[in-house]
Amino acid sequence: MRIDIDSYKEILDTITRNKARSFLTGFGVFWGIFMLVALIGGGQGLKELLSKNFDGFATNCALIFPQPTTKPYHGFRKGRSWTLTYRDIDRLRAQVPELATVSPMLSRWGANVTFKDKKSNCSFKGLLPNYADVEAPVMYYGRYINEMDVAQGRKVCVLGKKIYKTLFPGGGDPCGQRVRIDSTYYQVVGVNYASGNMSVNGRMQESVLAPISLVQRAYGRGEDIDLICVTMKPGTRVSKIAPRMREVIGQAHDVSPEDEKAITIINTEVMFTMVDSLFSGVNFLIWLVGIGTLLAGAIGVSNIMMVTVRERTTEIGIRRAIGATPRMILSQIISESIILTIVAGMSGILFAVVILQMLEVGNTSDGIVNAHFQVQFWTALGAVAFLSILGVLAGLAPAARAMNIKPVDAMRDE
Repeated sequence: MRIDIDSYKEILDTITRNKARSFLTGFGVFWGIFMLVALIGGGQGLKELLSKNFDGFATNCALIFPQPTTKPYHGFRKGRSWTLTYRDIDRLRAQVPELATVSPMLSRWGANVTFKDKKSNCSFKGLLPNYADVEAPVMYYGRYINEMDVAQGRKVCVLGKKIYKTLFPGGGDPCGQRVRIDSTYYQVVGVNYASGNMSVNGRMQESVLAPISLVQRAYGRGEDIDLICVTMKPGTRVSKIAPRMREVIGQAHDVSPEDEKAITIINTEVMFTMVDSLFSGVNFLIWLVGIGTLLAGAIGVSNIMMVTVRERTTEIGIRRAIGATPRMILSQIISESIILTIVAGMSGILFAVVILQMLEVGNTSDGIVNAHFQVQFWTALGAVAFLSILGVLAGLAPAARAMNIKPVDAMRDE
């Protein structure tokens, strides 16, 4: 037991005697683990920030809207304008059973919404209640549009977050208050705090929602609708159903099903897939750079330990002469390597966590953290285990050299 205690005292003495060398070596490991943890945490935070742009938006969704035709069809020339109608909703529901939700939308851009002396521009949208399956609301006050609102054409509306803060800067529940949109008054029944940046005829934060039947009458739109939002049933991909949806709509409006521009279908699945693929590549690059930097630091530790062993040839030879076993020499060298690696690595992890925490605090608004720039506990624990392995590997070559030192060679070196 006395030999082990003395051995660890010698380890600390050795590290103290070689302060400059130990600092440079430790800095390599420190920088490597700092880079790895900071990149992992930063990548996680950036992914969360980007994902917030799609908050609440269905990942298996498609948007269908009409544009002038680009191909002649059934005797009609190309360049013909046409519109979707309310009957297309029933056609899609009946002929495309893979669709889970079919929701129409009417929009009026640049509408003016007024409450007392407060005024704001908004995107005024007419919706069905099932639009919540496409873009999930986050109700801060009140409720969302319901079936009775649509059936009775009630003059009610739901305010977006930005509109609410502009019209009611003092806060408080606005439900029951009446706001004027263009020349018509509507009763506020809810405030939607959905914060996603997906723009379907206007961002949700800058929109006022009303029953679609009411908007149809208020602006004389008849059976016309601006676009149709659909979601797929589980296991169904938009890309496989898109041709059939074009065929159903094209037959009803004498538009070629092959005219992809005339019947435009925006597949949001593609966007989500691109984001996932992007961050898969980013994560691979992060691990590649981080582990590469760590390995470079471990090689530095090994080189420094080799120099240390060479300088301590006499000391190691004398210890062998007075009875120290190869195992004792091996234990001491590897212990020095592990201690140096762990201390530098843990310092790097701590510093990275502090920096990431500062980034997290800086991305807080309205008391809500927008993104978590931190690493998971198991990731940090894995980094520590990896550091320990690196410490052992870095000490193997110097330890092997130390064990081969003979007392006669040590005396001659002296």
